[in-house]
Amino acid sequence: MSGVVDLEIIRRRPFAEGHAFGEAGGETRTYECMDARAHVAIDPQNPAYAWMIDIGLAQRGDDGLVHASTDLWILKPVALERGNGAAMVEFVNRGNKRALQFYNDGPASNAPQSLADAGNGFLMRRGYTVISAAWQGDVLPGDGRLVARLPVARYPDGPVTGRVRAEFIVETRGVTSLPLSAKAGTRPLPAASLDTGEAVLQRRRYPWSEAEALPVDAWQFARVEGGGRGGQGDISGAEQGIVASDSHLYIPAGFEPGWIYELLYTARDPLVLDLGYAAMRDLVSFLKQTEGGANLLRADGAPPLRFYGWGRSQTGRGIRDFIHRGFNADAQGRKVFDGMLTHIAGGGRTTMNRFTNLVVAASRQYEDWLNPSDRFPFSYAVSTDHLTGAEDGILKRPETDPLVIHTQTASEYWYRRGSLVHTDTEGNDLPQPETVRIYFWASSQHWADPRATPPVQRGVCQNAQNIVATSAFFRATLEAMDAWVRDGQAPPPSAVPRRDDGTLVTMDAWRGQFPAIPGVALPARPNELPLVDYGPDFEAGAAIVEPPVVSTTQHYAVLVPAVDADGNDRAGLRAPMVAAPLGTYTGWNLRIPGHGAGALHDFSGSCIPLPETREEREVTGDPRPSILERYGTPAGYVAAIRAAAGALAERRFLLAEDVERAAEAARDWGRARHIVYLPAASDEA
Repeated sequence: MSGVVDLEIIRRRPFAEGHAFGEAGGETRTYECMDARAHVAIDPQNPAYAWMIDIGLAQRGDDGLVHASTDLWILKPVALERGNGAAMVEFVNRGNKRALQFYNDGPASNAPQSLADAGNGFLMRRGYTVISAAWQGDVLPGDGRLVARLPVARYPDGPVTGRVRAEFIVETRGVTSLPLSAKAGTRPLPAASLDTGEAVLQRRRYPWSEAEALPVDAWQFARVEGGGRGGQGDISGAEQGIVASDSHLYIPAGFEPGWIYELLYTARDPLVLDLGYAAMRDLVSFLKQTEGGANLLRADGAPPLRFYGWGRSQTGRGIRDFIHRGFNADAQGRKVFDGMLTHIAGGGRTTMNRFTNLVVAASRQYEDWLNPSDRFPFSYAVSTDHLTGAEDGILKRPETDPLVIHTQTASEYWYRRGSLVHTDTEGNDLPQPETVRIYFWASSQHWADPRATPPVQRGVCQNAQNIVATSAFFRATLEAMDAWVRDGQAPPPSAVPRRDDGTLVTMDAWRGQFPAIPGVALPARPNELPLVDYGPDFEAGAAIVEPPVVSTTQHYAVLVPAVDADGNDRAGLRAPMVAAPLGTYTGWNLRIPGHGAGALHDFSGSCIPLPETREEREVTGDPRPSILERYGTPAGYVAAIRAAAGALAERRFLLAEDVERAAEAARDWGRARHIVYLPAASDEA
């Protein structure tokens, strides 16, 4: 026996109180939502599973099978025949539901239920079924997260142990204790021993700086309890207890903000993380192939749905790994997902190795620099690694590989080695398979809140955060994927910066292009990628050797998009806000003094406002034309935004409804996102 053996419906109820999201066939379309759990039982000796990492060490039930389960949330038309025949499956990011937030411009919520949660209703108005499903085994329950319950790997005579590296960075003073996972919502890898003499805690100023070791008596494997403020004469509420813990790090003197702390220790009891992929594969195969019975998506002889996977950032990397490792073929060798939509994954994949902490974000220049998220192959096309001679590509199984639309922002080129998605390892343009489209969302940031409003906090960054609105691209991209799978209508050609037309450049060339804006410091370089040796058995799933060997002479080519005279990216899809700018919008931002000054910050981009008048430009010495010199009036700005949006719609990169949304958001100088001191439209003479 293997695969989904039971789909448990925990709760089923109307969505948005039965609101009608349009109609189909002359009947109104209403939606219902379900909280469910898929229970999976597999034979670890079945060839469809036997190749997975540590599957032979997975704890088994009394039936001799390995059991796992995954939470899911289903949003579907009450009458399936009134849907559009397509289901979007969200690989949830760290357990959080985000499909309605990014596709419908809805609020962030792990319990969407109301009409307000539906946002603009796009997914429902178009008739999509939405499935949010857990796959990440180390997410802990809480805050409404979806969780995958996976078994521990264990030897017959005792626990599995191995050396691991954990990293911690805090931005405020007063933090003394953190989970070994660095996140409260993530299962830590427990320490095999509480003896600090068997571990090493050290810190660095920058990832490449010499490490400073902390004395063994300066920290503990422990957690802090209590410490609240007492009241009503009860002083016990202010007490603090220090409790030994194999899952926490405690520094009595506190973490110094901005420093990179590294803990090297022996961990035990890793999860069999590959079962998260297997559960996702088997769940979708069940929903696609099984007629009637427990499969509510094929009741009464309904035809199979078209299935599209969607993931962003961490889960975008997960999808790329899912495809590369062959999970898009089910246990019977059938194609699982028809299409995959990967967003802001950069050149990375997920690492499912023993003792992997999946919640850790991908390698950035300052944070988690040694995370093995970026390893050859980087591109969907098969190519040769010029440093190792290896030949590989993410797509290499034509019978079961899905159609792919890969989207990425400017931040991925600076932090996530995004150029390697469409170049070879030496930086030459690399043609992609006909089954792939890659779209660069120019001058936008890794994280773009569809509902952002100013003022945007700078935190430990030198510049304000990038506020370019890009959610309309999600909607057009999904519709393009559906037309591709349903009708064979190919999407528009890929739109990326290229070497052959000068829009993908080296750092030296970029520095010569970027305008000399007063008071703005520039990055020294993007997040470069040296060749890293993680150990001879790493690719087979072993834990990382300590420490990995980082080459000082061998590097992969990491290039960045060329910019125009304003400092905005020239190539790719320029959102209306970029084509008609009120500022310079970059994919990078720099850390302030005391917090790794000058290094790139996390995944942050920048918004550097334009001068508002000619006089301001002349006084400050800003080389960029002012807002009034460009547009004259608020109406002039709206007209420019409308024209830019219309041009994107003509190329199928925006829907018609989003042209009007862009124009409406631009009224009164786009104040929904920008802080502008010029007169509003109502104040014009």
